[in-house]
Amino acid sequence: MQIRRALISVSDKTDVVDLARSLSRHGVEIISTGGTKRTLAEAGIPVIGVSEVTGFPEILDGRVKTLHPRIHAGLLAIRDRDEHRRQLEERKIEPIDLVVVNLYPFQQTITKPDVSFEDAIENIDIGGPSMVRAAAKNHRFTTVLVDPADYGGVLEEMGRGGITSETRKRLAAKAFRHTAAYDALIASYLSAEAGETWPEKWTVTYEKKQDLRYGENPHQPAAFYRQPMAATGNLAHADQLHGKALSYNNINDANAALEIVSEFNGPAAVAVKHMNPCGVGIGETALEAYEKAFEADPVSIFGGIVALNRPVDEATARRMKEIFLEIILAPDFEPAALEVLREKKNLRLLKVEVSAFGDAPSPRLQTVEGGLLVQEADRKSIDQKDCEVVTSRAPSEQEWEQLLFAWRVVKHVKSNAIVLAKDSRTIGVGAGQMNRVGAARIALEQAGEAARDAVLASDAFFPMKDTVEAAAAAGVRAIIQPGGSVRDQESIEEANRHGIAMIFTGVRHFKH
Repeated sequence: MQIRRALISVSDKTDVVDLARSLSRHGVEIISTGGTKRTLAEAGIPVIGVSEVTGFPEILDGRVKTLHPRIHAGLLAIRDRDEHRRQLEERKIEPIDLVVVNLYPFQQTITKPDVSFEDAIENIDIGGPSMVRAAAKNHRFTTVLVDPADYGGVLEEMGRGGITSETRKRLAAKAFRHTAAYDALIASYLSAEAGETWPEKWTVTYEKKQDLRYGENPHQPAAFYRQPMAATGNLAHADQLHGKALSYNNINDANAALEIVSEFNGPAAVAVKHMNPCGVGIGETALEAYEKAFEADPVSIFGGIVALNRPVDEATARRMKEIFLEIILAPDFEPAALEVLREKKNLRLLKVEVSAFGDAPSPRLQTVEGGLLVQEADRKSIDQKDCEVVTSRAPSEQEWEQLLFAWRVVKHVKSNAIVLAKDSRTIGVGAGQMNRVGAARIALEQAGEAARDAVLASDAFFPMKDTVEAAAAAGVRAIIQPGGSVRDQESIEEANRHGIAMIFTGVRHFKH
């Protein structure tokens, strides 16, 4: 298809002058509106105003300017249909071969800290999406550009004689993705403003951050997308300072590590393998926290991912350099620490904002075959006043500290989950077992003699007393669990029999 007439109306004016100048050199007549028209005219490019084409002025503060038959008939006419050509000729309407439009900056507007609702509404584009959709629908005859990255390719094809049908179809698909994403952002914003938590239709949009070599396994293609409106404290906005590209599994594991370390306000370190923590430690410094996380499971941490909620200093970097790690993520790396860690060519270093989670709701999406599950993120936190002591013996002050520490960790372990903790570090983790006592036995076996005088956390209630029996045999001194089983009393009595302090949280943390 030859391009003889183009309509250009853009908010993002990147490269638009160069595009218009090239079009003009090809003899293309250019129609434009508002600020775009001024920009092109000031650059000395011949341009015709939309009002000159429509014979109707822009009205309602610019809300109505391109919504006119002389524009949309020029975009939507099926040019190999005699009746359409006859109607265009009768009304002296000329076809439009190229539409270059990107939309009002709605996303940028609503991210302003002081944006008003009225300002947000005024930045909802109406005419722009209408022209984009019309041109994309009629892509047999019309080319549509919504992304400056595509300008060069179209100009190259023009130089070779015309725009191919394959290119027009590809650009049309991109145009509909562009308007769909735009509408999804508007729908999400207005739904939130209207208090619609669970609407009848769930509309979301993501933008590609990067292609991945493959997914969970080499035979699975994959890519990484990010939410346009997401806060910065996440992997989608991480700054990779060193190392090879992240894989699908790297991203999943790093996200798990980030979520766990974000549970803590004081210095904390988390080691993750296969999305489960293998070691978690807290201390007075980043180095102390890391050493505790390492000591928790020196075997499993090998080839793992470590997250810290404090900048990495040189001393911590030298300790981490001693073993093979896939990724280290932290809020920052001191220059000397970077120098040390960059000696390991493939070690990925991610600088990412880490902040303690609050209770603010945040959606979690999980696909199932043919559907999507949506829930709020599990950001529920508790402290001592929220718990109920149900045994004869109450925890000591030190045991309370360790119980609440273990509770923050077990929340992030795959169910059924058991975590043993002592001296502000995990000493045993039982994850993803089909029964709870099985998870407890794994955690207790890992802890060994260290289980004596330790505390135990369970993500859900005990359906039987067998977990308490196993804990007592290993010397566990205190247990934290949700409670709520019809057989709670059996577990309470068993704990009393062994002098174990047990507390109920009333909160369950299943993680499937």
